[in-house]
Amino acid sequence: MVTVYGEMKKGYNEICNMDDNHPDMLMDIGIQVMSEGETLTISEEDKETAVLLLDGEVTFQWEDQSAKAVRRSIFDENPTALHVSHGVRISVTAKDHVEILIQKTTNKESFPSKLYTQKDVGTEIFGDGVWENTARRACRTVFDYSNAPYSNMVLGELINYPGRWSSYIPHGHDQPEVYFYRFNREEGFGAAFLGDEAFKIMNNSAFFIPGGPTHPQVAAPGFAMYYTWMIRHLKDNPWNSRNNDPRYNWLLEKDVKIWPNE
Repeated sequence: MVTVYGEMKKGYNEICNMDDNHPDMLMDIGIQVMSEGETLTISEEDKETAVLLLDGEVTFQWEDQSAKAVRRSIFDENPTALHVSHGVRISVTAKDHVEILIQKTTNKESFPSKLYTQKDVGTEIFGDGVWENTARRACRTVFDYSNAPYSNMVLGELINYPGRWSSYIPHGHDQPEVYFYRFNREEGFGAAFLGDEAFKIMNNSAFFIPGGPTHPQVAAPGFAMYYTWMIRHLKDNPWNSRNNDPRYNWLLEKDVKIWPNE
């Protein structure tokens, strides 16, 4: 299912919550729009929290630490994100117009707070040199089971190049996932597939993916498509692999031949 939110208003723009708004996603997710000089304080007694900077200049404060971060392009710059466990009070102060994404879920485990800087988060290129680069995309994983096994969440970003595919070959997994989209132009669009269903994606859309179905994506020619991807681990079943649709495994063969170049 896809929801298009249109322009984000000042304040908190909810995408989902664990109680009554797509509760099957098992996460609280929203976009906070802030003005210069405004400070947002977050303190959760039973939930871990990740704050991802989408745009603007901020100062993060948590425990006895403070750090500044600036981001002017989600397409061209790696992310900065602060991740804390339950009971840790954090504040975000806006130095100009700021947009942040906030992701939360329940987690009884305590863990050290971590600020992921732009230098900490690398960019991986997937689909390079195969299928005539029709699924070439840039992936930035902030944290997942490999570097934050104490977390119940996964947080990352993907840049879908114009006219190309991502989340490909079609794959699924047991854990629920949410995508939040931006385009480099407001009229940009793409498509998301949930099993056999197709949905149009527009700027400021969210895609809600229950555990199970495949979910490939495509961007229209002329438009770069960005999405934040957020996964909720399940009890005794963390996300650490993807279940490819076996009908498309032939595409993974070395030197695979595809019409018209067979």
